[in-house]
Amino acid sequence: MNTVDEILDFAIKREAEAAAFYLNLAGRTESANMKSVFLEFSEEEQQHKARLENVKQGEHALSAQQEVVDLKMSDYLVDVEVNDDLDYQDALIVGMKREQAAFQLYSDMAANVADETIRDLFQGLAKEEAKHKLYFESEYDERVLTDN
Repeated sequence: MNTVDEILDFAIKREAEAAAFYLNLAGRTESANMKSVFLEFSEEEQQHKARLENVKQGEHALSAQQEVVDLKMSDYLVDVEVNDDLDYQDALIVGMKREQAAFQLYSDMAANVADETIRDLFQGLAKEEAKHKLYFESEYDERVLTDN
């Protein structure tokens, strides 16, 4: 990926996938608290997607000539099998890993985009993903490690 549009397309796709993932987890969990958390995360990922789509549609001016280094984003994709037998502990682990990958992705994007507005957007998204990861880590610490 060499252009801002290609990176935005990739990020938009990742946000849509994350929203669908959390919506799916919400439908499968028995915990009312975690169902609410997963639904909230799904909505936040939808908002991230909408922000990125707005940028792509010209909400912020981008130079068509602007080139971006290939970040090899496939390196950041999480290879975790999610199936119908996913238990609460595994759901938390998958959530942590997905959010870590998203954080790294947006951090790398921010570091390689010259446009300050886009860089700020990616840095903000990275921070939001880090907050999600922290939530999953805290929940894991409280619910899984404490029980074992």
